[in-house]
Amino acid sequence: MGVAELHITSNFTFLTGASHPEEYAHRAAEMGLEAFAIADENSVAGIVRAHVALRDLKRIVEERERHVAQFGETGPPRPEHAPRTAGSLDVMHIPRLLPAARVVLSCGLTCVAIPRDRQGWRNLSKLLSKGRMRAPKGECHIYMEDLLGFGGSCALILVPQAIHRQRGADVPWPEAEQLMRRFIGDVYVMLSPQYDSGDAQGFQAIKALAQRLGVLPVASTAPLMHHGRRRQMADVLTSIREGLRIEHLGRKALANAEQRLRSANEIRSLFADHPDAIENATALAHACTFSLDELRYEYPSELVGQETAAERLARLATAGLRWRYPAGVPQRASDQLAHELRLIDKLGFAPYFLTVRDIVDFARDRGILCQGRGSAANSITCYALGVTSVSPEIGTMVFERFVSEARNEPPDIDVDFEHERREEVIQHIYERYGRHRAGLCATVIHYRGKRAVREVGRAMGLSEDTITALSSQIWGFGSTKGLEPERFAELGLDPTDRRLQQTLRLIFEIQGFPRHLSQHVGGFIITEGRLDELVPIENATMEDRTIICWDKDDIDALGILKVDILALGMLSCLRKSFDLIASHHQLDYDLGTLPPEDPAVYDMLCTGDSIGVFQVESRAQMNFLPRMRPRCFYDLVIEVAIVRPGPIQGDMVHPYIRRRNGEEDVHFPSDALGKVLAKTLGVPLFQEQAMQIAIVGAGFSPEEADQLRRALATFKKHGNVSALRDRFLRGMRANGYDDDFAQRCFSQIEGFGSYGFPESHAASFALLVYASAWMKCHHPGVYACALLNSQPMGFYAPAQIVRDAREHGVEVRPVCLNNSTWDCTMEPNGRGGLALRLGFRQVKAIKEEDARWLVAARGNGYRDVADVWRRAGVSAQMLSTLAEADAFSGLGLSRRAALWEAKALQKTQPLPLFAQDIDGEVLQEPQAQLPQMTLGEEIVEDYVSTRLSLRAHPLALLRPLLSCPQNEKGAP
Repeated sequence: MGVAELHITSNFTFLTGASHPEEYAHRAAEMGLEAFAIADENSVAGIVRAHVALRDLKRIVEERERHVAQFGETGPPRPEHAPRTAGSLDVMHIPRLLPAARVVLSCGLTCVAIPRDRQGWRNLSKLLSKGRMRAPKGECHIYMEDLLGFGGSCALILVPQAIHRQRGADVPWPEAEQLMRRFIGDVYVMLSPQYDSGDAQGFQAIKALAQRLGVLPVASTAPLMHHGRRRQMADVLTSIREGLRIEHLGRKALANAEQRLRSANEIRSLFADHPDAIENATALAHACTFSLDELRYEYPSELVGQETAAERLARLATAGLRWRYPAGVPQRASDQLAHELRLIDKLGFAPYFLTVRDIVDFARDRGILCQGRGSAANSITCYALGVTSVSPEIGTMVFERFVSEARNEPPDIDVDFEHERREEVIQHIYERYGRHRAGLCATVIHYRGKRAVREVGRAMGLSEDTITALSSQIWGFGSTKGLEPERFAELGLDPTDRRLQQTLRLIFEIQGFPRHLSQHVGGFIITEGRLDELVPIENATMEDRTIICWDKDDIDALGILKVDILALGMLSCLRKSFDLIASHHQLDYDLGTLPPEDPAVYDMLCTGDSIGVFQVESRAQMNFLPRMRPRCFYDLVIEVAIVRPGPIQGDMVHPYIRRRNGEEDVHFPSDALGKVLAKTLGVPLFQEQAMQIAIVGAGFSPEEADQLRRALATFKKHGNVSALRDRFLRGMRANGYDDDFAQRCFSQIEGFGSYGFPESHAASFALLVYASAWMKCHHPGVYACALLNSQPMGFYAPAQIVRDAREHGVEVRPVCLNNSTWDCTMEPNGRGGLALRLGFRQVKAIKEEDARWLVAARGNGYRDVADVWRRAGVSAQMLSTLAEADAFSGLGLSRRAALWEAKALQKTQPLPLFAQDIDGEVLQEPQAQLPQMTLGEEIVEDYVSTRLSLRAHPLALLRPLLSCPQNEKGAP
């Protein structure tokens, strides 16, 4: 009979468990265990990782068995392209994963809950949700009455605490007795060794307790790590958790490395005197039949009236196509829509598209600008539904790449909303579906780079100076590059120091360990039934946000759909631009109705005039634009994708430009790769091309190519692109490509690990590039006004935006008490055009509510400082702030004069009933003679108060001093 381990703690019991769920899965397979249960504290966050690891192991073993059946044990070697996993080729039996959780009650009672069936999982998920929803983020408050009423269908294994062992089995345990009476036959007591001299006595006491309660004992070694070498890591995690240095842990440190995952023989040896406990554990594992494969995710049906989801989608998409093509729908577009609708209906994804459409429809009804991106967003279906304004005719993308019957993968649609109003959309989703049916994905925050150095270094007792020195050497996100010992001499560190060497080893080892859960930027899970019966829900740190405990990779592995509700500052800027144009020019524009392919826009971009333009405003993009010289929309798609760390590190930029300019011939090593790379002149620029190179050139299977895609998409978390290097190079060599070309190909693909861009995303962003460039080209004042009102965003400060606007002929007017509002505005300039008036938002230390009150109270205008004080009732401090910003200049008051009057009001009594005395004489203070400020002083005060100046650039005053005699003579 096999052996089961029912109480494993993974590193998803944060800062406690010292091994990944995947490591436990591989180790359990190598050790021949029958089954094992990942039981983290009040959490099931890590079990999907173990589930996926076992699924991959099973696939590898089945492939090996097919190979042996075909060729025999002494037949041809395994194909080089066959996937391998460390130790997996010696695995003959794949253990079964028992999803579980260690439920810790507020009263201290602890039990491992293992669902027996799908109903048991529902009950456990709802129990954990209840405990977490009533507690702050990261905590779980479960009470005895919750456990007694949670519904059963779970095996509950009581975990006796050390105090019970010390006091003996005669100690009353009323909570356990309640559980036993409530769940007859479902309650067990765990025997787990402490690896000290009291184990034999403790086992006897616990068995006596079990006999008295009428329950069966089960054996478990309760491992904290998959291998004994992780003992030091376990102690470091404890140090971080407790905020203590490693030498101060005392009894909190592990006494030995025995609390590790044991083989079947080791477990039998440890419990040699209690074989019944081993048998009970195995029998219980056989009785608990639930698997994560049983989770059947049901997407909301999105039915309206008697229509099916497919019928409703077809009706809305057909009507939308007529809206997109008012002059008549092209036959090609009509045929493509019919093809897509057939495939969507066949795969059952119609409700998903309807959900996205309804969310977008809500946003448009509220005047919230949005733009879809992601793979399926660039389909004609999404174009017709209004999810995206990118016509699928522009690009070269094929719908089957995104919604494929062969791959049977869910579609991927991300929708960007205005960053200032996305919360309205999020709360609408919660209100429409209910918090019991909708929740955000989690994001697992992992130890990477500098965080690992800081926390491990402090735990190991390194000085802050040493930690800072080590941290300063790390470059790149989530990297340990720079921590090579040979560089330590430059830092004044001794690379032979034992403590430093040990710390470095632990820093490298902790890379990738989960630290805590955070919320995904916008990935919503929406279900037809209760979400908390599928996965536990908990509170996020942000108010009115609830999340699940699985991240996007976990839900992808389980086939659960998500809708990404994202935020983008440029959409806020464009919405404000459209509103200003409609208000002042009576022109109604949106992303889909802007004049396409305007030569003037491309002329502007070719000169590098792109300050404030979405995605192409960086110095690198401004330098690249004149070399790229974009002349059509697809050029912008390439522009967005190519100037990124991945293509730059992969040496893709210069070859592309040389080929585009005719300085280098475009050639392909084979016709097959030519079809993949023709549109980008033989240079791989998009993630889709990287996958196709792996399939066509290196013989990757679709599954392996998908692993490559995931590696490219999740480089920050896993950073495992390089792990596929050998497999890629072998495949390219086997298909006749020389090693130099293969190395160059992989280095380009590997560059995507530092930001690879899918073509579909690049196309969606390119539309915003064109829209923002069109706005800057034809309405520079309006665009600058919208940019200022959308701050903070982009690369440039308000001073640079204002200076660029003035260089484009825009008249910019200063903040004025009688003409400004909170936002910057456009106003007639007296010459038939518009001038940009700066708003109170540019003034430091002024709140929006105070500015709006100033505007509401001014009526026909303020006359002087005292008039503002009397009518608006603002504080003297705020008057001083306005004076320092020179907001009274429109009233004929200089900065110093206004500040003098504001300071005088600080000593005045509360507002009098009458501003004049009985005789009608006005009480006035003699006029002070204040020295006039110099231009330099005015500029300095402008920057101090409003972060910009309309008088002159600061360097304009220094330019005469910077001019050297050589320049005056005309020398270079």
